[in-house]
Amino acid sequence: MPRDTLTGSRIRERRSIAGMRQAELARQVGISASYLNLIEHNRRRIGGKLLMNIAGVLGVEPSMLTEGAEAALIATLREAAADTGLHVAEVARAEEFAGRFPGWAETLATAHRRIASLERTVETLSDRLTHDPHLAASLHEVLSSAAAIRSTASILAETGELEPAWRDRFHRNLNQDSLRLAESSKALVAYLDESDAGEDRRGVPQEEAEAFVAAHDHHFPSLEEGRADADALVARAPQLTSDAARQVARAILRRYASDAALIPLAEMRRALAAQGLDVAALARGFGTDLAAVFRRLATLPEGDLPMPVGLVICDASGSLLFRKPVPGFALPRFGASCPLWPVFSAFSRPLVPIRRRVSQLGRSAARFDCLAVAQPVGAQGFDEDPLYQSTMLILPVPGTPQEGEPVQPVGSGCRVCPRHRCPARREPSILSEGFDTPEDA
Repeated sequence: MPRDTLTGSRIRERRSIAGMRQAELARQVGISASYLNLIEHNRRRIGGKLLMNIAGVLGVEPSMLTEGAEAALIATLREAAADTGLHVAEVARAEEFAGRFPGWAETLATAHRRIASLERTVETLSDRLTHDPHLAASLHEVLSSAAAIRSTASILAETGELEPAWRDRFHRNLNQDSLRLAESSKALVAYLDESDAGEDRRGVPQEEAEAFVAAHDHHFPSLEEGRADADALVARAPQLTSDAARQVARAILRRYASDAALIPLAEMRRALAAQGLDVAALARGFGTDLAAVFRRLATLPEGDLPMPVGLVICDASGSLLFRKPVPGFALPRFGASCPLWPVFSAFSRPLVPIRRRVSQLGRSAARFDCLAVAQPVGAQGFDEDPLYQSTMLILPVPGTPQEGEPVQPVGSGCRVCPRHRCPARREPSILSEGFDTPEDA
């Protein structure tokens, strides 16, 4: 229902909130109660002086009656409705609901956003607690210190007479192990606090390299213009604290420079202006493979594309080699990803491009067009099996889903995916309570 046809519903709702009878409002604005009744049931359009008078009596701005809820609120309500599996006709009435019951609409939208935030927190903490190597090392240090203290204390408590020299030695060991336990516990708490403080959680070479690329918004003008090379950029990067991280970053930047030489930025902008985001046409026009176009699109400056795009590169083992996140599509930091992602399906059809519309299950109804292709990398020999990498471009799909639209439900990883009947599930989800999807009802 268009916004301007809901003015009557908003007038009725505001009048109810003000505790005013229909006849009283009609009297104060100088119209009959029957005419106001037609207006409030959206059977008569209203505007001009009468609308101003009604807004004045109700004590609200006229825009509150004509415009109603903000677009963001409407979009959030539609997401919440879609996540619960409501019929499309009910989803289409989100604006009417917001217009008639603005307070309840805002409450529902706030709850939906809160659930989404909590779900992201659960995903992050589960990912980190399960796979983070630094957390595992810290916990091992705490446990080993506690075991050493327990062993020393047991000897002192259960052994009878000890020679003074041995007793003093055990006391020193107990003191040293206690200090080690205190320090490792403090370090663990500080690490967890730092991990919660922001998104920049490095610790392994790939994470450091991705943090370095993200700090530059995935775009390096000096490489585009030939003013610097990969080695120079890596040498000046404060995010890269280890040789391994510098090696990973160097490989990323060298491939970036190669892609920029094949597809210059100015020519890419002209091609996008002429033919839009047609990936296959771009690959044909530049005479290059689809994976290079995917990577190039993911490195364009903000504003060159109508929406942010994500990128995932993986090898045949399923390990994610590179990740560029896009809002709404969760990418696990550690551990295995959802096997239903098109980036993995592409391995079953090498060199054949795959396009799938997907929606990550959870409290967000965001949909994405995922374009993927698996290609051999490196020189090929007659006596060697080819090594493949798969590249996936993630394009957000605007608007709400249409009835009957084919959308593949996917997750980020089994541990935090609420889709219990998924044939690809490897392990039970930790979200088994309170996060059931409509298909599980």
